[in-house]
Amino acid sequence: MTTIFVTSSGTGIGKTFVMLQLIAELKASGRRVHALKPVASGFDAARPGDGDTGALLRALELEPTAANLDAVSPWRFAAPLSPDMAAARERRTVPFDALVAHCRAAGRRGDVTLIEGIGGVMVPVDAEHTVLDWVAALEVPTLLVVGSYLGTLSHTLTAAAALRERSVTIAGLIVSESEEQPVPPAETAATLARFVAPVAVRVLPRASPVPLLPLVASYLE
Repeated sequence: MTTIFVTSSGTGIGKTFVMLQLIAELKASGRRVHALKPVASGFDAARPGDGDTGALLRALELEPTAANLDAVSPWRFAAPLSPDMAAARERRTVPFDALVAHCRAAGRRGDVTLIEGIGGVMVPVDAEHTVLDWVAALEVPTLLVVGSYLGTLSHTLTAAAALRERSVTIAGLIVSESEEQPVPPAETAATLARFVAPVAVRVLPRASPVPLLPLVASYLE
């Protein structure tokens, strides 16, 4: 059984897009896949099939029932904010130990478990912990999804440095094509590759996605 965490340098960059493609590729390879987005903000309880959680459930061929929602995204909040802020508006918190335990338990299901983080690497999960703390606690290989927008070089290298500082294994870096970009994404990827070597860097065009499974193949049992 293998668990892979999907995180990012920021929000709205393409984590779910990567998750959906990996789910499809893993299923096509004959593997049993389980996927989580344990913390979800901006969740519309009136339309549970919408949003990132709904997309993951559809990819897993599951209905957005209460039980399935609780299994995939047990901590759901209405406000489209960082988890600590979104939870505070509902007088709730994300219990860090329970979050880690939920992910570990889920990692024992299926051949591969994919865990989608929330926001970027340094987004606060509660008053004391960030997504980085969450990733480090799980001790699993991580895919770092970044954009090709102006400013991504600094954002990406800062995120990569933070992960490495905590001894998180970066399984691969995915440059998800942004709507607006100053140079072709391949040029951005080439620059990043010089600084994150030996981590593999792959460009993910929106119009014609490329295979992502090779990035994690060495971690699959």
